[in-house]
Amino acid sequence: MGEKITLQNIADDLGISRNTVSKAINGTGAVSKKTKERVLQKAAEVGYPHLLVLSPVLESKTVPNVCNKEIALLTHSLIGNSHFSSSLLNTFEKKISQQGYRLSIYTVGDKEIDFLQLPANFNHDNTAGIICIELFSRVYSEFLCSQYIPTLFVDTAVNCSDLNLASDILYMENHDSVYFMLKSIIEKGYRNISFVGDRLNCHSFYERWQGYCKVLDEYNIAVDPSNCILDRDSFPYMDSELLGRRIESLPQMPEVFFCANDFLAIAILKALKTLSYSVPNDILLCGFDNSIESQIIEPAISTVNIPSLSMGYIAADLILSRIEFSDMPYRTTYVKTNVLLRESTKHERGRIQE
Repeated sequence: MGEKITLQNIADDLGISRNTVSKAINGTGAVSKKTKERVLQKAAEVGYPHLLVLSPVLESKTVPNVCNKEIALLTHSLIGNSHFSSSLLNTFEKKISQQGYRLSIYTVGDKEIDFLQLPANFNHDNTAGIICIELFSRVYSEFLCSQYIPTLFVDTAVNCSDLNLASDILYMENHDSVYFMLKSIIEKGYRNISFVGDRLNCHSFYERWQGYCKVLDEYNIAVDPSNCILDRDSFPYMDSELLGRRIESLPQMPEVFFCANDFLAIAILKALKTLSYSVPNDILLCGFDNSIESQIIEPAISTVNIPSLSMGYIAADLILSRIEFSDMPYRTTYVKTNVLLRESTKHERGRIQE
């Protein structure tokens, strides 16, 4: 049996991109008639197994049914554990399915990242685009961009701008929302504010750290990393007893904990309760994400709302337009967020705000 013929084989033979070959064969995107004829002829010559032969009637029209085509979600974590990711994917999948694409989910393990491999069941020829969520390896990000498949990253590793990734990137706004949240707290007289979270975990966490540093600097408050909890993301933050001991190890008890996301804020809240501290009477607490848990826990946690449902539609528009127009300039898109002040920060010296 001969070697399997792939889209890349055809692209190499014709001296064009794999994405152009894919669009010509599957009837999607903008490809000139001449290029399409060359691709189809070459595909027939080499016996490409998935060649889509169009009738003269269909050939002049846009082909709406590309249900055999996938947009692959690659992630390094369990999406179900993230309120933000789950909400975004709900609307993302709805939008791409309207265009005939199905969403296939692949978990990228440490082995794939270490050896720069795609997941074992990844179908390269059947994948029209890739969306990456919770995947923060710089080297693996570069590897994915070398696969000649339209790719969108939702958040990235820290400072990926120097990598010049051949992809689109979607971020939520982080810096300004943290700045304004903490500004409102500092202006009530609080100065000892601790940052909680691995600031180098991802680009968004780092931008939240930058917003934290910016507002402290503007109010002439020294940034003291030793009085922050900056442990790696692998630290067992949900172990209340262990986290409680970590809090007690700080040089001085903070007046305010700002946490890089609501998951961490809830972990801090539980740990403080084991230490007999009350929020907000003794210590103020805020997070980031506006997770459902942050709304129903007592006290409700001040946070930053990410419009994750809208971001799903935006992500779909970004990847679909990249599939159709592969040569457009790459885009980095920020989506505005907004601060939500709740009971966990509604306290002033000596009294709880009404």
